[in-house]
Amino acid sequence: MSTLLTLVRYKAWANKLLFDALARIPAAELTAPRPIVFGSILRTVNHVYAMDEVWQANLEGRPHGHTTRNPPIAPSLGELTAAQARMDDWYVSYAESLSPGAEAEKVDFTFIGGGSASLARRDIILHVVNHGTYHRGNVASMLYEVGVVPPTTDLPVYLRA
Repeated sequence: MSTLLTLVRYKAWANKLLFDALARIPAAELTAPRPIVFGSILRTVNHVYAMDEVWQANLEGRPHGHTTRNPPIAPSLGELTAAQARMDDWYVSYAESLSPGAEAEKVDFTFIGGGSASLARRDIILHVVNHGTYHRGNVASMLYEVGVVPPTTDLPVYLRA
């Protein structure tokens, strides 16, 4: 199995654990104001989903429609859970479809904040996985604040499973 495929499968696994944990806490805790740039637990996971959409669109060579990295409104947790699962499935299928040559192909895009860039497809996927890991850590910290022990989503735990 390719490293990219391992990583996107890991991301899907970790997201499922996180969203399962979020489903067990009161809705008010999901939307309560938190001292984080995204403002709440729900908006933080929505940010991750939105950026997954942006990178998906970049990989597909189409506009993504986002004008901010911090969408002001988030869908319900149920809607976001389903959307993130579909998105994770897309990344797994995409990684499965890439040949080694395609992994190295450069993708041109424009950052939401402005500025053009090019990255290899594999580097975009690596960023998507890393970005999700980073923000699962943010959410884990917020869960501890409300007395909830977050799931263990470390890569070695996934690899052992």
